[in-house]
Amino acid sequence: MRFFFAISAIGKDRPGIVADVAELIYETGCNMEDSAMTLLANQFALLILLSGSGKELVDRLASGCKRLEKEKNLTVFFTPLSVQEIHETQQMRGEPYRLMAEGLDKAGIVFKVCRLLANYKANIIDMKTRSHPSAETGTPIYTMDIEMVVPDDAPLEELKTELNRVGDDLAIEIQLKKSEK
Repeated sequence: MRFFFAISAIGKDRPGIVADVAELIYETGCNMEDSAMTLLANQFALLILLSGSGKELVDRLASGCKRLEKEKNLTVFFTPLSVQEIHETQQMRGEPYRLMAEGLDKAGIVFKVCRLLANYKANIIDMKTRSHPSAETGTPIYTMDIEMVVPDDAPLEELKTELNRVGDDLAIEIQLKKSEK
């Protein structure tokens, strides 16, 4: 029987972090199904969907994660997922959209935009944010890039109007466009 797990790991950036986690996956007889990895400040973070089989797979993963924590200074978590959970995610209903926002960096941008999206039942599937100095003035500029699935029955024009209102309130530019699946 095939089992699925989500594993997350974070630690101070250094060469070999990905190899260390990939080695654990390989040594436990698992397969990396999907992953997202990124560097945030000096911390490298990994989020991985993996699958495997065998009687003692959970025990092997648990001991391997403890070894990574002790020997490699990583903070590692893993959780089992059901096949049903995997298929539910793959069968999200709705249309794919991309939202891009940019403006002067200030508290509340992510909260207000994401709360509005949640109110319209939009499901965020990927999000990247970044604060960087303006090339001209050095003033901090905040950018947010969101991939999401908007339900078919969501009132799209109303959502766009509300996004414009939030953009005006925060003095940021927000663009929403349909993307390809």
